[in-house]
Amino acid sequence: MPAGEDNQLISVHPSDLKFIFELEKQSFCDLKVVNNTENHVAFKVKTTSPKKYFVRPNTSVLQPGDSCLIRVTLQAQREYPPDMQCKDKFLLQSTIVPPNTDVDDLPADTFNKESSKDIRECKLKVQYISPSAQGNSGDEGSSDSNSTLQQLKEDRDAAVRQTLHLQQELDLLKRRRQRRNDPGFSFKFAAIVGVIGIIVGLVLNLYLSK
Repeated sequence: MPAGEDNQLISVHPSDLKFIFELEKQSFCDLKVVNNTENHVAFKVKTTSPKKYFVRPNTSVLQPGDSCLIRVTLQAQREYPPDMQCKDKFLLQSTIVPPNTDVDDLPADTFNKESSKDIRECKLKVQYISPSAQGNSGDEGSSDSNSTLQQLKEDRDAAVRQTLHLQQELDLLKRRRQRRNDPGFSFKFAAIVGVIGIIVGLVLNLYLSK
């Protein structure tokens, strides 16, 4: 179930943040936030480890039915976490705001739970993935891709053979039609008819002159 599916304001996909963890290297994860209402909704992303992650945008306003892509970047780390387990968490808060509200115009207490506003919350967990596990998954995906590519090549070759066959049949039909409608034959026939016409005309002229 996608995170926030039971939230009446927004939904978040995917439900967890997954990062490929490598020492001294950054990693990122993209989240898609969707406004499920007919209202303007403001959201804010918070984390229990703000120094480890870079979130952009961390605050924004969505129009009715609109969506937004959030990129969460894990900063380069100098050591592995114990057993590759991450206890970091993210919290995405959302609330309805007046129409045409700009993110820069949001009051400082917009996401303050102590205020009288209706603030919805969606919690997201963090998972770290080792490069080797990602590589194995990539190998499986590569195998599937190779199989699909081979099938596409076979379909292409079959289509080429069919096209050549149709072209040959078309050329054969053209040659048959050309033989039936021989332009040389048509010219000879027209010449003979013309000569006969001239002879008939001369005969008629001689007959009438007499």
